[in-house]
Amino acid sequence: MNSSLLSSLLLASLLLGGCASRPSGPPPLSPEQARERVQALLPASVVDRQGWAADIQTALTTQDIAATPENICAVLAVTEQESTFQADPPVPGLARIAREEIDRRAARLRVPASLVDAALGIRSPDGKTYKQRLAAARTEKQLSAIFDDFTGMVPLGQTLFGRFNPVHTGGPMQVSIAFAEQHAGSYPYAVDGSIRREVFSRRGGLYFGTRHLLGYPADYPEPLYRFADFNAGWYASRNAAFQSALSRLTGIELALDGDLIIHDSLATGATERAVRSLGPRLGLNNPAIYNQLKKADGPDFEDTKVYRQVFELAEQTAGKQLPRAILPGITLQSPKITRKLTTAWFAKRVNERYLRCMQRN
Repeated sequence: MNSSLLSSLLLASLLLGGCASRPSGPPPLSPEQARERVQALLPASVVDRQGWAADIQTALTTQDIAATPENICAVLAVTEQESTFQADPPVPGLARIAREEIDRRAARLRVPASLVDAALGIRSPDGKTYKQRLAAARTEKQLSAIFDDFTGMVPLGQTLFGRFNPVHTGGPMQVSIAFAEQHAGSYPYAVDGSIRREVFSRRGGLYFGTRHLLGYPADYPEPLYRFADFNAGWYASRNAAFQSALSRLTGIELALDGDLIIHDSLATGATERAVRSLGPRLGLNNPAIYNQLKKADGPDFEDTKVYRQVFELAEQTAGKQLPRAILPGITLQSPKITRKLTTAWFAKRVNERYLRCMQRN
């Protein structure tokens, strides 16, 4: 082989090798490009577009989530549904809801109403009485601060609430405060007092809300099921599909809520009992079944024998392939909710907003 031909072959080999090692898909956007893309997809009515775009870009970039139109529109759709782009959205009737919670807990502990009124009449650090602050509370951030002060300053506050704060969600995406506290390890900002307080900020609410919405692997056929998971918990849509297949296979009616075991309890739930009834067919004893169902909060559940064989047997019975994701059948319960709403309703409303956002792309 002459040297010219050899050189040509080596050059071709290097070029082909370079093409093979080059990552597929478009290169990631710079932070500036990501912010521009977010601004372009924000609804026209949003105030401080640059601020919202910067906080959403940071939430995506610092969590290694690509700033694709799909991911951006998912975040925007949930934010619009939950708060209409308000960092600390007002809650109708919040003062009444809070007072009812206080009275309910006082009655449970047999604390006389007169003592509760006296405690709420004490002046708080800002000079107003707790009763005055409670009556003026319009947002969850304000209410959370009242309860923090009340339990820290008033002896009866410790009796009634201890470390308990009845405000469980907050911020522009209404993310769970407990979830934020569990995933605060990589939070990119200096914490202002506590993670609870950060959730009520725009930057913190968007960061943890994005983590809850997009920060886990899920092979869903469409974003609708992520929106349901945002409301019902990670993998609720996948787990509800498993319950549906299990119910079809066993003939046992199950609540398709995505909860496969009863956590922190020795009790055995209906889904676990249904799987136990298949134990001999699955070749699994009760402890093995429980240990595999415990994986339902993560992606590894799909690799378990329980998951694979339940679907295999159910599909043999049905004579067709069964869905691996369905909308959970959950009725939403909260003092803030004044009408019957479900996880399916929430997911569909968010999905409508998502599709409108994608049309702006």
